Amino acid sequence: QVQLVESGGGLVQPGGSLRLSCAASEINFVFYHMNWYRQAPGKQRELVARIAGGGAMTYADFVKGRFTVSRDNAKKTVYLQMGSLEPEDTAVYYCNAIPRFGVGEYWGQGTQVTVSS
Repeated sequence: QVQLVESGGGLVQPGGSLRLSCAASEINFVFYHMNWYRQAPGKQRELVARIAGGGAMTYADFVKGRFTVSRDNAKKTVYLQMGSLEPEDTAVYYCNAIPRFGVGEYWGQGTQVTVSS
């Protein structure tokens, strides 16, 4: 059974940093595009960053220059390095996997990130 397990969330002060991890199991990881989404209370889930199976990275405008997405195919893990965090970044962050070929997708359970002084 495919599993995506996020970790690394927590409470951080404005201006601080966090690194989220998402470990995948039971998928051929290299053949998946990996995405980070977030959902703040009362708001829709939104795409934060994507790293394609081939390594190309894209970012939402609101995180450009502050967040970096990366992947380790050998460890089947995707990372989101978050810096210069702002209270507006407070949300549950979700990992998402979409196959490069075919249909279907998988979601993690989410990890809470709270930015507050």
